[in-house]
Amino acid sequence: MSDYKHTLNLPETDFPMRGMLPKREPERLAEWQEKNLYHRLRKERQGRPLFVLHDGPPYANGSIHIGHAVNKILKDIIVKSKNLAGFDAPYVPGWDCHGLPIEHKVEVTHGKHLEAERARELCREYAGEQIQGQMSDFVRLGVMGDWENPYRSMDYANEAGEIRALAEMVEAGYVFKGLKPVNWCFDCGSALAEAEVEYADKQSDAIDVAFPVEDADRLAAAFGLEALPKPAAIVIWTTTPWTVPANQALNVHPEFTYALVDTGERLLLLAEELVESCLERFALQGEVIATARGEALEHVNFRHPFYDRLSPVYLADYVESEVGSTGIVHSAPSYGVDDFNTCRAYGMSFDDMLNPVQGNGVYVDDLPFFGGQLIWKANPQIVEKLAEVGALMAHKRITHSYMHCWRHKTPVIYRATAQWFVGMDVKGKDGKTLRERALEGIEATRFTPAWGQARLHSMIANRPDWCISRQRNWGVPIPFFLHKATGELHPRTVELMEEAAQRVEKEGIDAWFRLDPAELLGEEAADYEKVTDTLDVWFDSGTTHRHVLRGSHPHGHEAGPRADLYLEGSDQHRGWFHSSLLTGCAIDGHPPYRGLLTHGFTVDAQGRKMSKSMGNVVAPQEVMDKLGADILRLWVASTDYGNEMAVSDEILKRTADVYRRIRNTARFLLANLNGFEPSRDAVAFGEMLALDQWVVDRAAQLQARIETAYQEYRFLDVYQQVHGFCARELGGFYLDVIKDRQYTTQTDSLARRSAQTALYQVVEALSRWIAPILSFTAEEIFDHIPGERGDSVLLEEYYQGLGTLDDGAEMGRDFWEQVLEVKQAVNKCLEDARNAKTIKGSLAAEVTLYVDDALHATLAKLGDELRFVMLTSEVTLKPLADGEQAEGAEATELAGLKVAVAASAHRKCERCWHHREDVGQHEGHDDLCGRCVSNLPEGPGETRLYA
Repeated sequence: MSDYKHTLNLPETDFPMRGMLPKREPERLAEWQEKNLYHRLRKERQGRPLFVLHDGPPYANGSIHIGHAVNKILKDIIVKSKNLAGFDAPYVPGWDCHGLPIEHKVEVTHGKHLEAERARELCREYAGEQIQGQMSDFVRLGVMGDWENPYRSMDYANEAGEIRALAEMVEAGYVFKGLKPVNWCFDCGSALAEAEVEYADKQSDAIDVAFPVEDADRLAAAFGLEALPKPAAIVIWTTTPWTVPANQALNVHPEFTYALVDTGERLLLLAEELVESCLERFALQGEVIATARGEALEHVNFRHPFYDRLSPVYLADYVESEVGSTGIVHSAPSYGVDDFNTCRAYGMSFDDMLNPVQGNGVYVDDLPFFGGQLIWKANPQIVEKLAEVGALMAHKRITHSYMHCWRHKTPVIYRATAQWFVGMDVKGKDGKTLRERALEGIEATRFTPAWGQARLHSMIANRPDWCISRQRNWGVPIPFFLHKATGELHPRTVELMEEAAQRVEKEGIDAWFRLDPAELLGEEAADYEKVTDTLDVWFDSGTTHRHVLRGSHPHGHEAGPRADLYLEGSDQHRGWFHSSLLTGCAIDGHPPYRGLLTHGFTVDAQGRKMSKSMGNVVAPQEVMDKLGADILRLWVASTDYGNEMAVSDEILKRTADVYRRIRNTARFLLANLNGFEPSRDAVAFGEMLALDQWVVDRAAQLQARIETAYQEYRFLDVYQQVHGFCARELGGFYLDVIKDRQYTTQTDSLARRSAQTALYQVVEALSRWIAPILSFTAEEIFDHIPGERGDSVLLEEYYQGLGTLDDGAEMGRDFWEQVLEVKQAVNKCLEDARNAKTIKGSLAAEVTLYVDDALHATLAKLGDELRFVMLTSEVTLKPLADGEQAEGAEATELAGLKVAVAASAHRKCERCWHHREDVGQHEGHDDLCGRCVSNLPEGPGETRLYA
């Protein structure tokens, strides 16, 4: 037996089978940095259509988690796909640097009694350190951007820009000072933004409290009675006993029916539909003696249970009548938004509102009975006091959902304080309110997924005025001067703000805090007080469009303050999306974005939130160290980001399996390009074999779908399309079919060069398709493709060398789709025969296909080459009717096809492994078939037309 291995064109490549990503990816990053890849890309794309994704700044505190990784990878996929499509798509990363978490961290490390300027210095240092750590991990993820020049909210220019943004909103009339209940955290000692509040279970005292009537005659008249037959009281239900000392009114619904219930000792006023449940809760018997509409009770006075003051009845539509309540709400206007608004509507002044709770949660010292006590500890004493005066009707402990600070995980309250607000219903110069502008802007914005539009719309439609002031050290100052006598802003406020901004631009925020008012106000300084409040951190990030995207900023560009896309997690509908929308509409009259993309939160395989205590946290750093960043990137692309994104070690392991499929497909393509030089060996599309034309056309169709999917941010589709192409068209069909032609035909034959041309074009396209997702692997593939190469696949655009089949081509798309379906049916029959030990392998088989006329007409076009497509040594076509009587003919799922598989009786050719009748009949080549003899280097070669 002769050895013919040297006559075969066996695959060969130094593209490794194993990715070894944890080792190779850092090496690739160093190479990209050395090539200055990001800036080269910016230079090469200059003048192209601009696409701007504005980075929502992560907070500069702590290591990145899996949610950060998802966010940054999604952004990177989009930016890279836009560059791939020929856009000039810069990516400037940013960081949010001010705010309480950093200030708190510094206090914990260095103590609470630092001088304010020293505290700010330490905060700035700490934020800088955190940024470096996070940046290192983001770069390791393969995220390409201007890492040397990120924007940071604590950069002096950005701090100054934020002051100028505020000045523009002041000039437009949107900013005002007011007393309103805001979310207040005792641990923070500051107001909280809506996005800084979360809900968790809390145990509270639920109490029913009786307020004795003061205007007995008016109450009787309201119920159509000449007089009250006995003492009467109105009953409220609340879960916040600590607010009772601040009670100043009672609310009833104008359209509810209320009842006077005789309980023996006194009359109780309750919502009629709740009388039975209330009496049961109070352990009383009673009889309704009269009813009245709520509107009839307006202005009837009752007395506070233990203080000498009145509580009048005010009408309010927000009163509810759910079981467990009484249908009457007690109103403490300093501690509830609805209470505040109702009392203001009834003429109560700010000065008249009682506000005994201090910023640390302790009652003022002079509050009778409870002065100097923390409100949570005073709750039981208030309950005791109510029982003592005979006002406590019922009391029990309940567990309910309650507001908590997202940092301290402690309960927060509504508390009326003097704060600076952006008015939602203030009209601008065009006569529209900020709320109206924002709602119009939402309608003009593209949302991905679409449900985000309704969510943001609802939030804006129902939100209160925006409290933008905080009482902290580490934040951008609100550079106002207030008249000491009138409390009014200085008449030159906007001009003074610009002077403050210029100083901050040179020296940072300390320039304001150090400022002697006389430096700006001269002799007027004695009449004015300098404001020391800082801006809400959501104002920091929410105004970055104003001073990062505009042309005057180092990262500014012609797109101005309007980005093509903002992309963040779903919580940012009430965070960055929200604050950016309001500032954009206030400053420019429109949102700062044309599109919003929202991704879900990460959860474990069981849908549970990530938690260290549960041990289900997946750290991106560990994934990169064990599997590589490309596996993490592929997982992100393979997940429906519009919903919760499940991740676990097992899920990532399955992702790695898919990665290997793609990698091994690329390796096969590259290995079979051994000896191929595109400029010399490429075959024109029209001269390629029919099957090769088909796979190139298939790639062209796929590329069009991939371009659209990237354009529409459907990365799951890209993943599925690429994986499906590798598994079905390539791995399941084409690559198997061409092995014979690749290996056995002559090296420089049309049959082989045609296949190599197809492989070359497919791998050129594939390397680009996957580059936004599998950036490291795509670069590795790109490096191994023969022919003249650019410096990086990340500098490339979509491959334009893919030919397409004409719609009327004889062996067009429909033809090959039908052939593929037949092959899949035959594969199943061959597998069954293998399992039954009828054959050892497909090339040891001869198959007979019993086909209807239509299928016969299709398959007959391939002639003898049908056997190469079916990967068998012989294929015979017979009429479908003959299959009814044929022994071993097996029906298939494909209509019009039956298959019979038999072992070949002929010898195996030792070179091509086909079993052929003429093996051993050629002089000097006893182990070869005639086809292989002709394909030897000295032979005339084989002619292949189709496959």
